[in-house]
Amino acid sequence: MKLILFVLSLCVLSCNNSETHTAKSAPTNAKVNTVMTSANNYKLDVYDYNGLAPLINKKDDQVHVVNFWATWCAPCVKELPYFEVINTQYKNEGVEVLLVSLDFPKDYETKLKSFILKHNITSKVVALDDTDQNRWITAIDQSWSGALPATIIYKGDKRNFYEQSFTQKELETELKQFLK
Repeated sequence: MKLILFVLSLCVLSCNNSETHTAKSAPTNAKVNTVMTSANNYKLDVYDYNGLAPLINKKDDQVHVVNFWATWCAPCVKELPYFEVINTQYKNEGVEVLLVSLDFPKDYETKLKSFILKHNITSKVVALDDTDQNRWITAIDQSWSGALPATIIYKGDKRNFYEQSFTQKELETELKQFLK
């Protein structure tokens, strides 16, 4: 657990050294940057927490599944296919999946985008690049230690936070609580 926290801290702190973009405090709803790669012209939206907050706090009738992950996190990579199944099988039932990458900004082009393309990820993927982890970790959930993977499932005022990895069955069981 301490190792995961240390690695996550390194990830967030390394964001200061990015030469391609810098996350700055931005007004609410502000997107920090869109990074584009030549492979299939894939666009990756990169946000600071102010820009991400509206994406993870929607007030509508959909069920939102938000997974915080990174390509360097083995449990995250293992469970990603389960989120893809949720995205495919439950899209018509008003379920929206958002995958929030906490990869190092220097790895967006070389690792993150190639991972997304190689694994045919169809869920929406965005990257979080915000060095003030003391603010955004607790803003996402007061109980979050910062360890990955972490998931939020919410609809309206009902919201559950999970600091754990899931099996396909566990994820569907949690999701179904929101589909009733």
